[in-house]
Amino acid sequence: MSPAPRGPARPRPARAPRVPLTVAGVYAAAASLTVWALARTLWYGVVEPEVALAFGALVAVGELARWGSQGSQGSPGSQDEERESAPLGSAGALAYALLGQNAGHATHHGVLQAVAVVLAAALAGAVPHVALGRGPSLDQVARRVLTVAFAAACFQPLYNSGTLGLWVGHGPYYALFLLLVLVLTALCDAVVAAALLRARTSFPYGPLLRDELRALLGVGSAVCATGAVIALAVAVAGLWALPLFCVPLLLTQLAFRRYAAVRTTYRQTITSLARATEIAGYTQPGHARRVAVLSRAVGRELGLSESELTVLEYAALMHDIGQLSLVDPVPAGATAPLPAAEQRRIALLGGAVVRQTGGSAEVAVIVERQADPYREQPLPARIVRAVNAYDDLAGSPGRPGSSLSALEQLRLGTGRDYQPEVVESLARVLARGCLTLLAPG
Repeated sequence: MSPAPRGPARPRPARAPRVPLTVAGVYAAAASLTVWALARTLWYGVVEPEVALAFGALVAVGELARWGSQGSQGSPGSQDEERESAPLGSAGALAYALLGQNAGHATHHGVLQAVAVVLAAALAGAVPHVALGRGPSLDQVARRVLTVAFAAACFQPLYNSGTLGLWVGHGPYYALFLLLVLVLTALCDAVVAAALLRARTSFPYGPLLRDELRALLGVGSAVCATGAVIALAVAVAGLWALPLFCVPLLLTQLAFRRYAAVRTTYRQTITSLARATEIAGYTQPGHARRVAVLSRAVGRELGLSESELTVLEYAALMHDIGQLSLVDPVPAGATAPLPAAEQRRIALLGGAVVRQTGGSAEVAVIVERQADPYREQPLPARIVRAVNAYDDLAGSPGRPGSSLSALEQLRLGTGRDYQPEVVESLARVLARGCLTLLAPG
């Protein structure tokens, strides 16, 4: 007997993406601490409710003044996606964690109440942003819980037991101790942030941590300094000092918001110019975007800093802009198979276009040098050249065997055209599966 005909195969349900162990560990620690802090605070009640309400309101206002949505200013794999976008709320949270006195009277709220009040206020202030789909990420919430707990754990037990007064008193050494705790807290947050990004992207940990530490010199230092000043001011003048000493950070936040708006506008202009070659039919749909995303990943693999990655991304988006000066389009927009002289002419035309459209000189140099022999190129130009050739040679993303064939051709050209380290970094990025090429369009 012939076997009975089977019905159509049922599609297997898609598996949920696995959460990296590092991310799961950070989330578990933050969640456990949150549950413990909320449960204890609800059971025993809020100590000094007027102080908790004042600082909670400050944190909530800081969250309401959040200047952007998650990922709105960054690119795929960019650390800007997780950088602090609510500095006023962070400063208020740190100040409450380091608060020892209120107008000369000792406070006794402790570590767990500090975590509970800050988290409740942050979530309350984030409700409007969540409703609009641009709330803080889980990574940001977990980091906020852990950093507040770390700062409070370094300060509250020592202060409430009287040990801190015996060690440093209440003079300048007390202020120095607060600054030391804030520096350690900022370092702890940088370590956690880099570890989370490393777990999600598989990029090297060293460059990620280096960029986080560099970011501390910007808005991070302003947040820490404001947190210390607020804690010291409230200890002397009481809660009336809160609005007064928040003004400098609020003005700084407005300045950063303007800077972010200018940067976003510039990036949108670069992206529009890059799409001009696709709209005119000179390059394949999605080619510039794919080259930019892959170039950024390779640059991160090779240890470039965040600012260098931004320049690299802009140059990768604009790398084919010189084709607009051609009378006849290059077949399929692929410049890799062209003679070296023709590639160099298109690159020089592209650099001239970048300069004439107001692009930065760094971007123009990378575009101009992308067709030179790799030993004469800066590293970003080597990356753009190799990734552009890979996308040209691989053809349609996802075609069986196309990636392996393209990588093999790049390896054959490492004698003159492509730096071996760049090609191998590209191969590692593709093999890890931490990046998926975008579909055309």
